[in-house]
Amino acid sequence: MQSSPSPSPSPSPSQSSRPTAPARVRIVDAAHELMRTIGLARATTKEIAKAAGCSEAALYKHFASKEDLFVAVLKERLPRLGPLIEGLAEAPGERTVEENLTEIARQAALFYAESFPIAASLYADPQLKRRHDEALRELGAGPHMPIEWVDAYLRAERGAGRVGADADTYAAACLLLGACAQRAFAYDMTPSGVGPRGLEEFARSVARTVIRGIA
Repeated sequence: MQSSPSPSPSPSPSQSSRPTAPARVRIVDAAHELMRTIGLARATTKEIAKAAGCSEAALYKHFASKEDLFVAVLKERLPRLGPLIEGLAEAPGERTVEENLTEIARQAALFYAESFPIAASLYADPQLKRRHDEALRELGAGPHMPIEWVDAYLRAERGAGRVGADADTYAAACLLLGACAQRAFAYDMTPSGVGPRGLEEFARSVARTVIRGIA
């Protein structure tokens, strides 16, 4: 009895959806992949457009600059840190402050772990980094924004009486997010590649330590 031919492998979701996906989606997907694999500095708009299957002119119909596209990648393809913190600032009090800071630390650690490889190549070219920083300022974006978001959240909690009246909320935000950024930077160098603590334990311990300083 002749065996029936084995079915050909199905295309991955990205492969099957990319040709029919809207141009903007394909552009952001391609930008994310290239920025992640070769770095922000080397991911030119020409290469991104080519990977997205469109012209460079079509790319500029959706994004004013590569920095504008970079911000879209951060907002749409990386862990959603901004909406989480801004939502907590608008409605404090639903969970304990420690629970909220734990969730912020968890998402921030994931965000920095994914964004560091993308942006690291900028530091090899000071002039390019300076132009990039200036463009982000014009867009109202930049690495300082998460600190401002966490500070705003903690000030809201202080106003609700759930954080000490004399708490330095800005310093607390810097300590929390600084630990998350350092984790992303340092853990890759440990023998295991994951560090001494898993993500959940790390997030809880950092949040608990910050709370002790501002309760």
